[in-house]
Amino acid sequence: MTPHVRMASLAFAVLLTAAACAKAEEPQAAPSAASTAGQQVVQTPSGAAGPTCTLQQFGGTPFDLKTAVVGFSQSEKEANPFRIAETKSIKDEAAKLGITNLKVTNAQSQFSKQITDVQQLIAQGARLLVIAPLNSDGWEPVLQQAAAKKIPIITVDRKINAKPCSDYLTFIGSDFYEQGKRAADRMIDAVGGKGKVAILLGAPGNNVTTERTNGFKDRVKEKAPGIQISFEQTGEFAREKGQQVTEQLIQSNPDINGIYAENDEMALGAVTALKGAGKEPGDIKIVSVDGTRSAVQGIVDGWLHAVIESNPRFGPLAFETAAKFLDGGQIPDKVIISDRDYDQANAKDSLGEAY
Repeated sequence: MTPHVRMASLAFAVLLTAAACAKAEEPQAAPSAASTAGQQVVQTPSGAAGPTCTLQQFGGTPFDLKTAVVGFSQSEKEANPFRIAETKSIKDEAAKLGITNLKVTNAQSQFSKQITDVQQLIAQGARLLVIAPLNSDGWEPVLQQAAAKKIPIITVDRKINAKPCSDYLTFIGSDFYEQGKRAADRMIDAVGGKGKVAILLGAPGNNVTTERTNGFKDRVKEKAPGIQISFEQTGEFAREKGQQVTEQLIQSNPDINGIYAENDEMALGAVTALKGAGKEPGDIKIVSVDGTRSAVQGIVDGWLHAVIESNPRFGPLAFETAAKFLDGGQIPDKVIISDRDYDQANAKDSLGEAY
């Protein structure tokens, strides 16, 4: 193995050890405020270890990350701060590691374009693919081509519905179901366990929307039967759409007490709609997921009640995972990161840590 691969593999082991130590020091389920300030932190595994994959099991051959063609497929146009931070993290870490042949594509929120983008990366000789999938299904053409050439695929942020260590290597991202549950806890607190709540759903066709929705609903059903979810409509993870849907919501449900937005961009669109309707900060409680700086500022200003973080800085962990894999290490079928919460207690002091 090349020296840089061994060094990156060692760095990955150090990261995992540090993550485990940090997690062990936290007596509560929610991460501490400092746990994900910039760098992603891997959750400490609990219970029996899940399936793992090695280079030998995958059937691939080692290569030099520094000189190999590495492809990163971004799913959405970079008007969303999450996507900006995600792409920047990949580019910055590649530059830090001396990876000279990183090729980056952007599907501009068009799934057919993302499939074509990745196929072109394969045709250009990509040895490793890092993909932020737009949708969870429909990847068969790409997976077949990648499998034929034994190209490992690491998916970040969203999952692909396929078989790890065969169709793809691993998934790196948050526990989206848990994010939904934590958002529900915040909403229950905000509205006192009763009232009418609306959900601004994310884009359909991916596991993030499904899991954030199910986690929220299941938690409300379990802990707050006095809350009625009286409105659900997709805002497609977009600020403008979130504003439009909230304008409709105010007309059809003028007595709404809370809004759960499945990302910050929709939440900020909702704030614009509420301002336009003459509402005051806190009149309608808003809880969202992401952790963008604008949303955390919204907490400081009183428009948002709480934000559950979803850390987009995948670069270090993605390349450390790849390095460990190429060095013969065991890679879990999913690498779940730890996310923090923002609220009135920490938002002002934490603005510099948001993205």
